Amino acid sequence: MLQQAVEVHRAGQLDAAEALYRKVLQTRAGQPDALHFLGVLCHQRGRSDEGIRLIRMALRAVPRHADAHNNLGNIHKETGELAEAEACYRRALACDGHHIDALGNLALVLEAQQRFQEARRAYADLPERAPQLSRAHYLKGMYLRRHVDEIADLEQAVACFRSAIRCDGGNVRALDALGVTLYMLGRRDEAVGAYRDWLAHEPDNPVPRHMLAACGGEAAPPRADDAYVRDVFDQFAESFDEQLLENLDYRAPQVLVDALVGILGAPAHALDVLDAGCGTGLCGPLIRPHARRLDGVDLSGGMLEKARLRGGYDELVVAELTAYLRERPERWDVVLSADTLVYFGDLGEVLAAAHAALRAGGWMAFTLEALDGGNGRLELSSSGRYQHERGYVEQMLDEAGFVEARMTASALRKEVGKPVAGWVVLARKGGFARGQA
Repeated sequence: MLQQAVEVHRAGQLDAAEALYRKVLQTRAGQPDALHFLGVLCHQRGRSDEGIRLIRMALRAVPRHADAHNNLGNIHKETGELAEAEACYRRALACDGHHIDALGNLALVLEAQQRFQEARRAYADLPERAPQLSRAHYLKGMYLRRHVDEIADLEQAVACFRSAIRCDGGNVRALDALGVTLYMLGRRDEAVGAYRDWLAHEPDNPVPRHMLAACGGEAAPPRADDAYVRDVFDQFAESFDEQLLENLDYRAPQVLVDALVGILGAPAHALDVLDAGCGTGLCGPLIRPHARRLDGVDLSGGMLEKARLRGGYDELVVAELTAYLRERPERWDVVLSADTLVYFGDLGEVLAAAHAALRAGGWMAFTLEALDGGNGRLELSSSGRYQHERGYVEQMLDEAGFVEARMTASALRKEVGKPVAGWVVLARKGGFARGQA
């Protein structure tokens, strides 16, 4: 019965699994494996306190159960109790010094507590203890890439990802990480090779195909494919805010709203606002004081779930941006878009749609990555994002019908420890706004 419970649990049939675990415990009170796995299931169902209690009961019966200590740590980690999680992982390792999951989790919570030297040692221990485990090399490489002190860290990360691929040629996460890291080092030809290898394993995956084009291995599309954007940000949703705000000094929402507020004046809760490509909702709290109504649209359902939890929006919709704007003429007084149009090469259609979706006198505000030069160019960079010259942006705004275009250079985030140059763009639709004569 316990084996059957575990099988249906692994298959995601939580109702059936819970009933079976409880039946085991009715037959044999205190059975430690049933307590342990039922505790994991309770946490999965949002009953984390009950899950903690059940796993502790299992550990009273079997105190040196490394897996149970590790899973108890996972519950504490996922509920934000990092010190308790650390203690559990250390107990798991005391029971089994080669428990790689516990060591990887310990490294993660040390990093989350900003104890970087200890975290670095823990990540370095992973491939030492499990040299044939692809994931061990991958996790070490990812830590090095997140915390770059010098170029040598990126070179070492490349070596880690190559080791991960040698251990498991089908580790597409390592192929992805290898391609990104080679791009960060400016080694485009090698990055092309990594993305071709990834495509060979997953020929229908839009992510390696887009990144192959970004590195010059195929012709660049006029804009990023919807499936690429959706897949990337659905996978990124859980760690998006932490990675951008803590590791990349992400400033685009604040810089964009600051520029817009300079035009809008004092907050009056009077405007209908669209956060176009709202992601996890970082712009929401910044613009909300000006909004009578605040809507958000994004391709990624995973990102929208985070925005919903953050709150402040009247409506959140999963949709492609250009089509969504076209279907809602003269709906908003402000459309703002922080780091969404970097996935559009050709800006003509989306700016025309935004112009139509604004009321007379309304403002479009957005950020782009800057491209040097004066020939009106755009290009798909090795990061997978498009860069635009000033002249091109001004031409597209003019063709879409905007007036009073203003472009300001600003650093929007850091990459490999260096500021990424960007544009903060404001443009008005002609005519008088509400309340103007």
